[in-house]
Amino acid sequence: MNVDQLIVNAKVYNSYFKRFEEANVAVSDGKFLYIGERGTETFTASEVIDAGGRWMIPGLVDIHLHIESSMITPATFSYGLIKNGVTTIVPEPHEMANVFGVEGVREMIAASKECTADMFYAIPSSVPATSMETTGGSIEIEDMDELLKSERMICLGEIMNYVDVIRDPDCKTNRILRHIRANYPDLTIEGHTPKLLDLDLHQLIAAGVDSDHTHQSVQGMEARIAAGMFLEIQEKSMTREVMDYLLEHDVAEHFCFVTDDVMTDAFVETGHLNHIVRKAISMGMRPEDAIYAATFTSARRMKLLDRGSIAPNKIADFLLLSDLEKLEIDEVYKNGRKAYSKNEPYKHLAPSKQFPAHFYTSVRLDPLSLDDFRVQVSSEDGQYTGRVMFVRNNSTFTEERHVPVNVKDGQLEWQQSGCGLIATFERYGKNGNRAYGLIGGDTVQRGAVATTYSHDNHNLLVVGRNPEDMLIAANEVIRSQGGFCVVEDGQVLAMMKLPVGGILTEAPLEEAGRSVQELRSAMTSLGYKHYNPIMSISTHSLPVSPALKITDQGLIDVGQGKIVSLLIDAE
Repeated sequence: MNVDQLIVNAKVYNSYFKRFEEANVAVSDGKFLYIGERGTETFTASEVIDAGGRWMIPGLVDIHLHIESSMITPATFSYGLIKNGVTTIVPEPHEMANVFGVEGVREMIAASKECTADMFYAIPSSVPATSMETTGGSIEIEDMDELLKSERMICLGEIMNYVDVIRDPDCKTNRILRHIRANYPDLTIEGHTPKLLDLDLHQLIAAGVDSDHTHQSVQGMEARIAAGMFLEIQEKSMTREVMDYLLEHDVAEHFCFVTDDVMTDAFVETGHLNHIVRKAISMGMRPEDAIYAATFTSARRMKLLDRGSIAPNKIADFLLLSDLEKLEIDEVYKNGRKAYSKNEPYKHLAPSKQFPAHFYTSVRLDPLSLDDFRVQVSSEDGQYTGRVMFVRNNSTFTEERHVPVNVKDGQLEWQQSGCGLIATFERYGKNGNRAYGLIGGDTVQRGAVATTYSHDNHNLLVVGRNPEDMLIAANEVIRSQGGFCVVEDGQVLAMMKLPVGGILTEAPLEEAGRSVQELRSAMTSLGYKHYNPIMSISTHSLPVSPALKITDQGLIDVGQGKIVSLLIDAE
């Protein structure tokens, strides 16, 4: 029999028995044809690959992530994926959708069509995430219908506004869910359900939302599995308690590993989904089980039944490993063709101007002045109780705390409160909204940070300890048509330009990684204490992530799903 490739002397991973077997593998027309003892006496191959006893596993499959979280374009992202053994992803471009609406989704898909890694997209379901923020675009039901007709969409992306789903039967999100279930009953629906339990959790599942990728506890994880929900475990959920539960209970069919958000410096230094698999193995999970959770269950969840295993008629995406425990990748094959080898040059020239011209002029905000960081209030002079967004080191969740704060001559004396100031400015030229809040905890203790990379609305977000540094940081970002800027004592410590929609750079992966590392170091030097300060600060404007957040419309009590005042007494 004539075949394209014959891989001999391999330890081949069998997903169906979760074990390795010594075998030869024949590949024809980009798919696996045969796995077994037969070799060159049966097959005439255009290419014979001697695995030399190395381990052969399927290409990794990541079903929940956002390319924009790495602040790079799909082409650059694919370059990073392949060398880390990830051959298939299901990105949800809801960041670009929040900036440009359905056009943003289409342009992200168009930019990924020539990529080596397969990218099957999730329809952004929550754009905007709530009605309590201003975005550049929105995704409506008619947009979803059109995308499902014309693009490679395989699921409804994470339902984020879980509060309204539970409490408001006629909200936009519930209308979307009813429409999808009635017209596309086989479409997978992804969820975002932090901390929900009991009746609230079951109501969300009853609405059709049957997965969760948010930060897990053992109690929450067990409740979700018991109710038939599929879990997508990202790194921040890989606590000792959660991993022990996964190791000790027969739940392999009910979860997979995902990355969700990977910062560019971590992408360069530690990897992608392969890093998650390595970490699981280091925490005691059998390699066979960790690989299963990054290939087979993820592919099956998304009904990608043509991949995720090494078996006849499956797409020939595979890795050759020299070290199983460390998941040391020697070679990556995509559709039966070598896409990466650690012993061969692997370079990527990041293309420029991949998007329409107006994607580079999306920050429609005039330069600010010092007056923009003086907080005017309508309360009379005196002392009040102020709400504080309290930042915690180990989470992107915040807490609401209260401090005394003075009002004098109609201005909030925030610099005397012991807290910093957080401000957000609508940047799409729609309404000129702005909002202010107090911030404390493990955030900056000096200087300022400004960014348009602020989930999910991506308005201009500024956090600081003095108006002068806040002004410099904000105007640097505005001048650059988007970005991330860190300032102390009037000096710019780090600046990363993000000209594509105010959220992406077209720089090569390694260069973007260095810029992100400089941002991280600069924020740490200002006293920011967080395992990921960039992700922490960028989610201060995410009104579906507990507990107190801010948008251009004001402070948001996420649990109650409503806007609350900065001064409690003023209510």
